[in-house]
Amino acid sequence: MGAPGRVLLWLQLCALTRAAYKFWVPNTDFDAAANWSQNRTPCAGAAVEFPADKMVSVLVRESHSISDMLLPLDGEFVLASGAGFSALDIGSHLDCSTGGPALFRDPDRFCWHDPRLWRCGDAAHGLFSVDAERVPCSHDDVIFPSDASFRVGLGPGAGTVRVRSVRALGQTFTRDEDLAAFLASRAGRLRFHGPGALSVGPEACADQSGCVCGHAEVQPWICAALLQPLGGRCPQAACRDPLRPEGQCCDLCGAIVSLTHGPAFDLQRYRARLLHAFLALPQYQGLQMAVSKVPRQPRLREASGAKADTEIQVVLVETGPETGGAGRLARALLADIAEHGQALGVLSATARESGAPVGGGSAAGLNAPGPRAGLAGGLAAALLLLLLALLAAALLLRRAGRLRWRRRDEADPAPAGAPVGFHNPVFYAADPAEAGVPRRPPS
Repeated sequence: MGAPGRVLLWLQLCALTRAAYKFWVPNTDFDAAANWSQNRTPCAGAAVEFPADKMVSVLVRESHSISDMLLPLDGEFVLASGAGFSALDIGSHLDCSTGGPALFRDPDRFCWHDPRLWRCGDAAHGLFSVDAERVPCSHDDVIFPSDASFRVGLGPGAGTVRVRSVRALGQTFTRDEDLAAFLASRAGRLRFHGPGALSVGPEACADQSGCVCGHAEVQPWICAALLQPLGGRCPQAACRDPLRPEGQCCDLCGAIVSLTHGPAFDLQRYRARLLHAFLALPQYQGLQMAVSKVPRQPRLREASGAKADTEIQVVLVETGPETGGAGRLARALLADIAEHGQALGVLSATARESGAPVGGGSAAGLNAPGPRAGLAGGLAAALLLLLLALLAAALLLRRAGRLRWRRRDEADPAPAGAPVGFHNPVFYAADPAEAGVPRRPPS
């Protein structure tokens, strides 16, 4: 059976079982352009160099003519039918000599914990996995390609990677004893390296409500591997108040619906319901969804009064130019749970939504600075200019003698015999004698 047939078979198995199949993607094939420093395979007559201090297994699919080759410290060439090497004088192919030797890239650059290096067998259109769950979970089956060479680093620490089963070199390992014997063999050492350990356990996820992936402790390694090409930093989210789902390395724009459930809840059935009854609708075509069981954070558990330490997390992400669809779908899911939650086994549900897109847009939020904020700023500036203008005018009038003011303690003394009372033009208060108020005698 060819490679497409095998993939189809595994996809059918994923639909029939609760296990998830994770496929290792990269290889160390000689004929893969990505494995060479110039992103191209060696041309005829080229000099070829492998890292001298590395171990590697290399599958060769075609015939190659080379001038010379620097071999690795320890390794093997696996020749496919009709493949091989022949010597060729470099002088007859000057175009290959100008760029220097073809360098095989470091085979130890592939790390088990890098989410970019795995593909899930049960992926469907519109579905994705949070970063931590892209790496094989403890109840997943791991498959390494039987028609390609590979090399995997088992992590920077001495922790143990545990999965349900491992399939490599045509063998499926479900017992630790068998796997340990393979890893200790020369074939195993050429393909697996690093201080970490690899272990298998035959227990699959038997809970119909799903199982937690179990990557909380190694998520820092997962995120470090994922963000290494970006300098270790997350890209800035294109929205205000972004969200970070459980198991995700960086913030994203969209919505998160969190469910508590009872014993009747079936994760696969609920995921299928969301796919066919909601995500397939035209108004939600620009969305992607991730559904899984995750640990409930202690502070959220205490705030909600929930006793369960896990919850179902539904992550909705907007991938198209239109915005606001994730929030609308989240509200539609809450309404659906309010109507059918008992039949689905859902006890309660809450939703969170990110803010408006940065730079405005059709989904601008109430808190986003917009025309009202600009108008308020303009009015404030106008009032400030008006006050400054009035003050300047008052100063000019005073200098011209048309406007005079004095402090009360600087007022001229009243002439002798002048009446004590006066007519107040503001309050219209009369002389105290005229108002019937007796004057105080002078002391």
